[in-house]
Amino acid sequence: MADKTLAGKSAPRRIDQRRARTRSALVCAAQRLLAEGRTDVPVLEITELADIGVGSFYNHFDSKEELFRVAVEEALEWWGDLMDRLTTGFDDPAVAYAQSFRMTGRLHRRHQELSKVLLNHGLELAHADRGLAPRALKDIRAAVDARRFEVADLDLALAVTAGATLALAALLHAQPDRDDGKSTDRVALGLLQQFGVPADEAERICSLALPDLDLVDTMTG
Repeated sequence: MADKTLAGKSAPRRIDQRRARTRSALVCAAQRLLAEGRTDVPVLEITELADIGVGSFYNHFDSKEELFRVAVEEALEWWGDLMDRLTTGFDDPAVAYAQSFRMTGRLHRRHQELSKVLLNHGLELAHADRGLAPRALKDIRAAVDARRFEVADLDLALAVTAGATLALAALLHAQPDRDDGKSTDRVALGLLQQFGVPADEAERICSLALPDLDLVDTMTG
């Protein structure tokens, strides 16, 4: 009796796991197409890329437009969640802001496909209520409240941050030989100074150690 009960419980679990894998394969395929700037493709091409049947597509999404929207949202949230894990434990919001920006710049090279999804959807990055934007705004607001930043317009500061992030990403992709760490730190230094952090203090913040990138790759699978 117990064996039948266990078998009855495991069957739905296997179905749920299979559905989750199928959905994940579709989202990953959509993200790959987004990174390539190819969204005007038939559903068949998406399912072939995901290695699933066409019928399975409609068990998860009503349209390819919905899939691409979800793919962008999940890319934003994945990146934002990673930044949460990498920037915990900082009492100084100016440091948290700089660490997040510096890590993001370096991850453009480590996770180029996701980086290109973000780059190709800059408006979502700048104005989305998930992902990097709300986290950056939180850090900016906290730094202003702590009198670490001198910012009169929070939305403008966020727009400047998003613009710098996207411009840096584009430059790193266009110039693969450019030192991503040094370039990112220079931009972060300029942002801190623009937000009122003294030059010597900005230099100190941008010289702080970052999480080990190999450990980051392990965290992200």
